Amino acid sequence: MANLNLKPINVLLRPRVTEKAVLGADKFNVYVFEVVPSATKKSISVSVHDAYGVTPEKVRVATIPSKQVFVRGKKGVKKGGKKAYVYLKKGDKIELV
Repeated sequence: MANLNLKPINVLLRPRVTEKAVLGADKFNVYVFEVVPSATKKSISVSVHDAYGVTPEKVRVATIPSKQVFVRGKKGVKKGGKKAYVYLKKGDKIELV
């Protein structure tokens, strides 16, 4: 069951600024955020509305798998997470920087 006590301010961790995310924001008005693993589409939508003052049209969620790494002769694990693709209307924009 989803965590119903999750506050909107605690849902978004940070914007995910990669080459692919920046191109998506420029061309298709899609912004990518890293979110807490227990976040739902509804809580992400409310959090974006509170933080940036825009209403998302659609929210898509994807999990980031954890990965095995080998650095300097030692094995390790990069932790995974969850990311959200937030689709906005044509005229809306989010200033991230």
